[in-house]
Amino acid sequence: MIIFMNVEQLYSDIPPTKLRNQDEEFKPAKTTPFWLWVGNQFFYGMLENRFFALRYKGEDNFLNRDKNIPTIAFAPHMNWWDGIVGYNITKRIFDKEIRLMVEELNRFPLLRRAGAFPVNKKSPQASMTALKYSIDVIEDLNNILYIFPQGIIKPPNFRPIEFQTGLAYIAQKAAKKYGKVNLLPIGVNYFFLRADKPEVMVEIGKIITVENATMDRKEFSEFLAKTLEDTCDKQNSDIAAGNLKGYKTLFQQKLKWYRKIEQRLKQIEIKGSGV
Repeated sequence: MIIFMNVEQLYSDIPPTKLRNQDEEFKPAKTTPFWLWVGNQFFYGMLENRFFALRYKGEDNFLNRDKNIPTIAFAPHMNWWDGIVGYNITKRIFDKEIRLMVEELNRFPLLRRAGAFPVNKKSPQASMTALKYSIDVIEDLNNILYIFPQGIIKPPNFRPIEFQTGLAYIAQKAAKKYGKVNLLPIGVNYFFLRADKPEVMVEIGKIITVENATMDRKEFSEFLAKTLEDTCDKQNSDIAAGNLKGYKTLFQQKLKWYRKIEQRLKQIEIKGSGV
């Protein structure tokens, strides 16, 4: 039986908590060494089983940040894998703990043990608890707040990238509380390159250090959205041109048996055959 689905049904501009009109009790992230170990095994394995490789560049932008102030990473949100990718970036590249805002966390309560916390988007007032918690949680410099400022999943490479004002609010309040805060744009995309599985490509952009807590929030949100859009567009342009210079490999699957045979056959030259 063939099931037809309208493309319009894949994406909605209404957040799930608002669409379903369901309240969710706020509970902070609650990590322990045991559950972090479990999360590492689970989220590493999920990514490595489904993707051929994860490659990244721009690590120095993170390493050369002011390490005495909090850091907030922000990335596009285009599919279900974005949170798993963010976890791997934060833990395996940055060697930090993620603090990730998740809508409808009541459906996946164990994610709290890995660093997630809920946000209720039924109204701006309902979201405020999560926003305030975001400011407090980055006081621990071992934590990185990893946020999707679009606020909802958008189609791949949707343009223009537009942010809700949550990131700007958090950044301004954090700068006021801590003196400064690092903002780190991260371009993430998923490509089929030369392998039979897609690859995750990550470009870590240049740090934005926020000190001014009085700037117009809407204008600041637009600036941050344009910064992320430029980071993502540069990444897409480079990869479209076959330019992978500077990328490091976090993991790469071993070649399957049929790919090994394929590569072996390419090395065989049969005289007189034209091959």
